[in-house]
Amino acid sequence: MNIPHFHKPQIIKEGGKPAFAVLLYNEYQELLDMLEELSDIHDYKIAMSTETEDIPSYVVDKLLHGENSLKVWREYRSFTQQKVAKEAGISVPFLSQIETNKRQPSLKIYHKLAKILNVSLDNLVN
Repeated sequence: MNIPHFHKPQIIKEGGKPAFAVLLYNEYQELLDMLEELSDIHDYKIAMSTETEDIPSYVVDKLLHGENSLKVWREYRSFTQQKVAKEAGISVPFLSQIETNKRQPSLKIYHKLAKILNVSLDNLVN
């Protein structure tokens, strides 16, 4: 980013305190361009620091077609019902009932399941 030379702005006061800064229009435009560039750099840094996971299209297709998200994520992670149930502290039949939409777990259990499957709660709750 090139830093241009700016003229000293005219400061207009109201009540003895600075209220306005008057500068040349082309300098104002340069400041806007610099601000936009800094905003782009900031957005880029945030995007690059956020860990994301590429999700295969077949997983997305299953989710979009209404399959139970818990089951889809569990199978995608190659976890057995036994493993997930044990780690979540629930029974395999209860997990099976959740995956077939016959029972709804508590929010506490949903949080445990999301952590086990390494997904956000939003991705897990149908």
